Amino acid sequence: MSKEDKAEGDGFVIKDSRSSQLSEEEAETHDTQESSAPAEAGADHQHQQPFQIDFSTFIMSLTSSAFYHLGDIADPETGKTETNLPAVHQTIDMLTMLREKTQGNLNAEENKLLEQLIYELQMKYVAKTKGANPTGQ
Repeated sequence: MSKEDKAEGDGFVIKDSRSSQLSEEEAETHDTQESSAPAEAGADHQHQQPFQIDFSTFIMSLTSSAFYHLGDIADPETGKTETNLPAVHQTIDMLTMLREKTQGNLNAEENKLLEQLIYELQMKYVAKTKGANPTGQ
């Protein structure tokens, strides 16, 4: 068994995306592989398009962890909620830092989303801290 046979048997396909033109031999090999494994084509398609992350997705991820630490989102495994106010404060600080460091570089939607998330987290944090300390000190 040659290395090429073994690579094909393992299900790995290496594609060189640096060139937009295929030689005749490469085109024939490509056509043969596509016609012999239509079921694998769907799996390859899933691996070719990874999850796209952008700024909005990133800050939403940070915010969802803060909501978890506020006790607004239950642990998916246990179904229980926990409160960790120092973690929430840290996330608010990170989002505030991102706002300062990205000032002038965000589009209007990203800027509005960031502002809204910081505001909402700050309000929930204040409400939780007042609820945890009823004397106001």
